Amino acid sequence: MSHSDHDVLVIGSGAAGLTAALALAQQRKVLVLAKGSLDGGSTAWAQGGIAAVLDAGDTFDDHIRDTMVAGAGLNDRETVEFVIERAPLAIDRLIELGVPFNRESGDLHLTREGGHSHRRIVHVADATGWAVQEALLKAAQANPNITLLPGRSCIDLITGHHAERFSGSGRVWGAYALDEATGEVECHVARATVLAAGGAGRVYLFSTAPRGATGDGIAMAWRAGARVSNMEMMQFHPTCLYNLEVKNFLITEAVRGEGGRLINPQTGERYMAKYDAERMELAPRDIVARANDDQIKRYGLDYVHLDISHQPADFVKGHFPTIYEKLMGLGIDMTKEPIPVVPAQHYTCGGVLVDLDARTDLPGLWAAGECTESGLHGANRLASNSLLECFVFGEAAARDILDRWDDLEGPPAIKPWDASRVTDSDEEVVIKQNWTEIRRFMWNYVGIVRTTKRLERAAHRIATLGREIEDYYGAFRVTTDLIELRNLHQAADLIVKSALKRHESRGLHFTLDWPETDPVAKDTVLVP
Repeated sequence: MSHSDHDVLVIGSGAAGLTAALALAQQRKVLVLAKGSLDGGSTAWAQGGIAAVLDAGDTFDDHIRDTMVAGAGLNDRETVEFVIERAPLAIDRLIELGVPFNRESGDLHLTREGGHSHRRIVHVADATGWAVQEALLKAAQANPNITLLPGRSCIDLITGHHAERFSGSGRVWGAYALDEATGEVECHVARATVLAAGGAGRVYLFSTAPRGATGDGIAMAWRAGARVSNMEMMQFHPTCLYNLEVKNFLITEAVRGEGGRLINPQTGERYMAKYDAERMELAPRDIVARANDDQIKRYGLDYVHLDISHQPADFVKGHFPTIYEKLMGLGIDMTKEPIPVVPAQHYTCGGVLVDLDARTDLPGLWAAGECTESGLHGANRLASNSLLECFVFGEAAARDILDRWDDLEGPPAIKPWDASRVTDSDEEVVIKQNWTEIRRFMWNYVGIVRTTKRLERAAHRIATLGREIEDYYGAFRVTTDLIELRNLHQAADLIVKSALKRHESRGLHFTLDWPETDPVAKDTVLVP
């Protein structure tokens, strides 16, 4: 078994992980592990953009208020201020790295999305995430202090439990990771570890998240002893392309920002006035997603229509070149006809609890991005605040690690991974069956609208599957599929437990048994 020693280990190669790595590499040797390819995470998929106060008429107070309103009062105000006040600086850094944001007569072009009171979204056409991912990766690859290792599936965090001299301190010393090419388990030991492993979207049948978003970071941190918070707050994007050939293609909120209308394909009615007469299609995502879900269920539809064909064709092609080309390839001309869309899981607002220094409960472990619950998003993430959180908390983690470096002791001797009692699997079908089952019952029982009975059914299924997965995990050699199934199951369990604990409807958590919102907002915190 190979064993590597670096100053800092970063798990995840998206916006949060690479931001942390680049800041750390000014003084330290950093190893970045990525499951699959280096650009396989959610960052590259982000179409919309990054929210920041850059317009003369806009203020930090307005952006803070919009974030708090969208988050249904569950946000932590101090965190919201901390992130939003650092947004313009984060944009400056990205411009320095070469991100080619759209401009209009020299100034940054700002678009608007649901929940925002001003135009404040900087973007690179409709493929911002890809441009950001590319710029960060280029900078990381050019940095001699950064080693990038793709094709590594992390299995578990290394803690004092894995030291040759056992310790119950909960101190994190890196991670065990599977080399996907060789099947060998590696031991990556470091003085500090940054968890930036993304969300848990693939727990659901329909999701805009990439295939690897299986809640790995959240599940690993939970197993190591960290608290998680607000896992019931799963954001569903109102408009994912409905197409039987193409899965998970998002139609950015900016289409609605630039005049797109939601229409019932059966009645021809523009229906958002019934759900939010004032903001219509620009209401926060939870409201629009529930409206679409309601129309689909009420009329027995497969999808609803999103129509921007009333805008000039050149305007549509100019603003949404990626979406336009993708849809043309599927025989849909968005300049002339509506786009069939359905809601789909889009963002994990809950996660591992972190403070403003990106510290988790576990000494030696910092975390940033979608795997965390920092207090920024509350009960519903405001559009385009997610990449922003990655940059601000990636920086915060790096700064705290560098500031405290001299107080961080060196790692102890760590036991190698023990694969002596396992064999190669002879029944991969079990993994596929369990994976499909989890995603289906999570969609049906723990989706956009919930009831206690449905949640209890899901909990029952999770308990049964847990025993099967544990048996399988104990008997067979680890594979990426098995690691992901174990984490997916753990994430589903945390979502259901959190949802059962919240006896109110707030933001993304809407339950028919508790339709009212409590006067005081409280976080759902689970303790391992």
